[in-house]
Amino acid sequence: MDYKVIITEDAESDMDNFVHYLLFEKKNEQAAGNLVDDFEAAVTTLTHAAESLKICENQCLKDLGYRRFNFKSHRYFMLYRVEEGTVYVDNVFHELQDYENRMI
Repeated sequence: MDYKVIITEDAESDMDNFVHYLLFEKKNEQAAGNLVDDFEAAVTTLTHAAESLKICENQCLKDLGYRRFNFKSHRYFMLYRVEEGTVYVDNVFHELQDYENRMI
């Protein structure tokens, strides 16, 4: 089954912030480009396998239907939920962020 993937405004903002940081704080255009490529690859994977990926271990996030998908080549991940064949990517986090408290 193929899923429709919707990137929410929050997730877009998260990615914009990470890319901005890499471009303007770290001055690393290549890293920013690689992160965007990794994000796009993750979205492509979600179109084919969203419901087969890991459900969050945090009980509150699990109860809300969240799943976590780690980027292949970076220390970032997305939290998403699946509703009636549509995937909603709600946020993107770096693995060092306290995402559970932000989401609950």
